[in-house]
Amino acid sequence: MQRVLTSRSGVLLYLTVWLLLGLGAGGAVAALCDETMLRAQLFAVPASLLFSVAAGFSAYYMCKANPLRERSPAVILVSTLTAAVCAGFFWVFLLGVWNGAAEAFEAQAIAPRPQLVALLFSLGVMLYGLLATLNYLLAEFLRARQAEQRELESKLLARNAELRMLRTQIDPHFLFNSLNSISALTSIDPKRARDMTQRLSDFFRQSLGIEAQGKITLEEEVRLIGHFLAIEKVRFGARLGVEQEVDDAALPCLLPPMLLQPLVENAVKHGIGGLPEGGVVRIEARREGSLLTVSVENDTDPDTPPRKGNGIGLVNVRERLQAAYGHLAKLHCTQENNKYRVALTLPVETKES
Repeated sequence: MQRVLTSRSGVLLYLTVWLLLGLGAGGAVAALCDETMLRAQLFAVPASLLFSVAAGFSAYYMCKANPLRERSPAVILVSTLTAAVCAGFFWVFLLGVWNGAAEAFEAQAIAPRPQLVALLFSLGVMLYGLLATLNYLLAEFLRARQAEQRELESKLLARNAELRMLRTQIDPHFLFNSLNSISALTSIDPKRARDMTQRLSDFFRQSLGIEAQGKITLEEEVRLIGHFLAIEKVRFGARLGVEQEVDDAALPCLLPPMLLQPLVENAVKHGIGGLPEGGVVRIEARREGSLLTVSVENDTDPDTPPRKGNGIGLVNVRERLQAAYGHLAKLHCTQENNKYRVALTLPVETKES
């Protein structure tokens, strides 16, 4: 009840309901006591409004003292009936006091008949019982909503923990492959190995800036991919070609940090790395209404068996998409015409939205 009375609209609604009840009680007084409607309303309405305040707070504290989940039904029933009977007597008492006050100010009082007293007593008992029921219903509704909120918060915490765990898998995987490349270059081209080491250091220095962010823009992701490809170009030289086609409308869209980097890494390692003459990695992104579509495609060796798409990088990307977007995001792999393509579809999110 206190939650209802904490807002102006709640107070107005509560008093309006009781005003209507008081008017109804006044009509009963006029009918049973052969009084004019004006005098009957002046007798019933003020006392009804006073009773509404007293009964409302009494029902609230009675329900708070006897919560449904901590008291037996018998205790709750006895407590409610006892309080309701007391409330019925209190309403009759208020009406008597108000009637006596009218006599004290030399106004013509109403002579209450036994039928009227019984009616008002019964009405007070029923209204108090209704208030108690409403308090219990409101308390259960709030408890259910709080439980739902706690469940949502726990799911959010679990999802964020899962995203952080998946995010931490990327750096060791990428670092392992990069160190293998540096190790291979050390004996045949120390200068290129040093260059690659420096670029690798720069890449991780810049990636640390996005570590605390839940999501980054596609523009930032593409920039990081550019640093990664610069590292790989030190190793592959002219064998590695890069083509990018990213719509301007797609650049502000948000996605988990380094979501595309494992796909580009796989394209270089499993695609271009197996071609003696080299090949091209193509990155495309476009926004189509409420969806963002990003694809990474690379040339493949026609004599190489098709990739099954269940490597560490792809599994990681799938799990991150599932954790971040659920069924709203999709990952699809295809291999045809000597090209391997991984396409991502995810809902559009921007910093403004």
